[in-house]
Amino acid sequence: MVDAVRATGAPVSGAGEIFQILRDGRARTKAELANLTGLARSTVSNRVDALLASGLVRPAGEAVSTGGRPPARVAFNPLAGYVLAADLGATHATVAIADLTGRIVASRTHPLDIAAGPETVLDVVIAEGGALLDAETDARARLAGVGIGVPGPVEHSTGRPTNPPIMPGWDRFDIPRYVQGSFDVPVLVDNDVNILALGEQSVGWPGIADLVFVKVATGIGAGIISGGTLQRGAQGSAGDMGHVQVPYSHDSPRPAGDERDLEAIASGTAIAAELRSQGIAAAGSADVVDLVRSGHPAAIAATRQAGREVGEVLSTVVNMLNPSIIVLGGSVARAGEHLLAGVREVVYRRSIPLATQHLGIVQSQGGETAGVMGAAIMVIQQVLSPASVDARGARA
Repeated sequence: MVDAVRATGAPVSGAGEIFQILRDGRARTKAELANLTGLARSTVSNRVDALLASGLVRPAGEAVSTGGRPPARVAFNPLAGYVLAADLGATHATVAIADLTGRIVASRTHPLDIAAGPETVLDVVIAEGGALLDAETDARARLAGVGIGVPGPVEHSTGRPTNPPIMPGWDRFDIPRYVQGSFDVPVLVDNDVNILALGEQSVGWPGIADLVFVKVATGIGAGIISGGTLQRGAQGSAGDMGHVQVPYSHDSPRPAGDERDLEAIASGTAIAAELRSQGIAAAGSADVVDLVRSGHPAAIAATRQAGREVGEVLSTVVNMLNPSIIVLGGSVARAGEHLLAGVREVVYRRSIPLATQHLGIVQSQGGETAGVMGAAIMVIQQVLSPASVDARGARA
């Protein structure tokens, strides 16, 4: 970040811009900040004082003296605020609170049916979140925002789900307004795959600016980070690769006229249907995972073939976006290496050599809290933006 400021020569104005330099956690003196920004020391001093008053920056001891009184240092204070984060799946909810770096302070996961409807589900999130906040000293008073991921398409600008197929009763429901009835802070909502992409980048690939996260479970979707920024598209539907028609391949057992989309062919639900057609009891994704983990040959073969079908679509994504990393997550991906092997087999064969020469295709490392971490990061990116920090400093 510091190098970028120097290299571009961009003028730094406002306390919010100075704060962005301090977000790396390193303590600095006002003189160092003046040198980095090119601003007058008096200007830097005024803006650092505003950051200290806001609580976002704290005193961090003294630097080594070069003669005279040692200069004071300041640093980012990640406990200046908390974020309440929720990752809602089809059958579970994980609720957590995080500090302003995105570090999870506490979390809880419970079975929860998303089809129970928005009021029922969100009341659980509000109650669980309130309990977590109350367990930390002053956390409720310092709540900076709420981030929620849901398993369906979301119009991110309004936080309203749009025709979500597995969320009856949620279509166009005003999630932010409902939650703000209990927490008077900004409430941001996105689909679960986007927040998983943010969480996965933070946990496993913080230095990677071009990453695609693919979730293969009951459905299939992708979160796209390009140039360091999550790409949502014009209306928030970017990454919906589950509804892409799979290109025909002579290697596939599918008939040439098969026009089904990827989700209908390669999701956990689709794999279970294929196994049932072979006389194997498999009601859904969970049964597929159990069969694969037990070493069932037909389940392993069907899962690897599903990986190949996912690879057919991903090879186009690789050629178009040239990511550095593709991360596979979701319940089916966690069953073992078989889905991953199928994806690699096709992507490395079908994509252009320049796009794949340094491409990594890996399994998710984020674990159970990747979703809530991503939801927290989504909020942090907004509440710690230069404009938001300037507004907070003005209020202080």
